[in-house]
Amino acid sequence: MARIRVLVVDDHRIFAESLAAALAAEPDVDVAAAGSGPAALRALERAAAEARPYDVILVDAELGVLAHGGGAPVLPVPRPEEPGAVDGISLVAQVRAARPGVRSVVLAEKDDPRCAARALQAGASGWVAKDCSLQRLLTVVRGVLRDETHLPPALLTGVLRELTATRKHRTESEALVESLTPREREVLRCMVAGLGRKAVAERLFLSPHTVRTHMQNVLGKLGVHSTLAAVALARRAGVGPAEPVTVRLAGDVVERGSQLA
Repeated sequence: MARIRVLVVDDHRIFAESLAAALAAEPDVDVAAAGSGPAALRALERAAAEARPYDVILVDAELGVLAHGGGAPVLPVPRPEEPGAVDGISLVAQVRAARPGVRSVVLAEKDDPRCAARALQAGASGWVAKDCSLQRLLTVVRGVLRDETHLPPALLTGVLRELTATRKHRTESEALVESLTPREREVLRCMVAGLGRKAVAERLFLSPHTVRTHMQNVLGKLGVHSTLAAVALARRAGVGPAEPVTVRLAGDVVERGSQLA
């Protein structure tokens, strides 16, 4: 039986422990929990390094809003984090940028069309009420792994209205660029600068494989099929090239990042 690896991210300790315990009772689910954004990012990194990556993260929409005195993880997988907080939507965006294969589902205490729209734009695949049934949550978890997007029916109209209002004041190209994660925008700016995959990897301190994934995501979100088309669309949207990196060697100045690699 293929097992689903789930990470619960919530700074409400009792809720996180209860949800993790309920999910752990499922025969095909492995679950751990983290009490903050930084702890979740470390857990994801550690799991990937051990070749046991998480499939889905369940993120509290109000993560980091309430202080709980240190935010230690509720289960042993993540370690206590350093000071600092990451809100739920920001965490979704960071995970989307760093771990594109991980699906994010936002858990919310109340329906909020504006926040739900922001979550979708950040890369979330689902929005679920915290008081939904376990069966409903499992349906969403399994659905997002099939690349489905899940929203409560009552939220659909509001979310669509928010998305429409946001895009009304932008050109089509600007809206498409806005859909990219911060990391994808960095990659796009490198593409505009004419950098190849290897050069982008060196500049952003990423592996060539990760850069390839980001570039594929950029093309997919922009709805184009080539780097040249992506660059043309980016320029229409006002996206400038990444600044060249200046390296000093033995008193000479060498500019990097201005040619294909």
